[in-house]
This record gives sequence, structure tokens and C-alpha cells, in this order.
Amino acid sequence: MADISDELVKLERSAEEERAKLAGLTGAAYATQRERWRRAADEVRAAITRHAQASGRDADEVERAVHEAARRSDEDPAE
Repeated sequence: MADISDELVKLERSAEEERAKLAGLTGAAYATQRERWRRAADEVRAAITRHAQASGRDADEVERAVHEAARRSDEDPAE
């Protein structure tokens, strides 16, 4: 899907970065980081929903495209 904005991809990557920070945490530190991740994930989902409504596309389709675009943007273009 060519119309996935860079902003959606940035939001998705940010949420994934927050999720990755959960590794190795326990107790209060885990709970605090989990809340950061949930807020970031909620922000991504809301942005995806807004984009889907504005473009007339299915939100699940947009979400898949955002996930795919975020994964592609992690790839090294030199490889």
C-alpha cells in the first residue's frame, strides 16, 4: 500500500522500540515500561484507524501495511 505515511511508520517503530525495552525488566520497572508501550501502541492504533477512515480502507489492511512498511524500513538497503 503506497499511501502509508512516514508518520505512521515512525509511530509503529516507536511502539516497537518501547515493547523491546520490556526485555529483562521486572516488577515496577516492567509495569512502568509496559504502560509506555501500551500508550505508544494505542497511539499507533488510533492513527491507523484515522487513516483507514480518511482513505476508505479497512483498518486491518492498513495495520498490516504499516507493520510491513515498518519492517522494511528496518532493513539495510545495502544488503
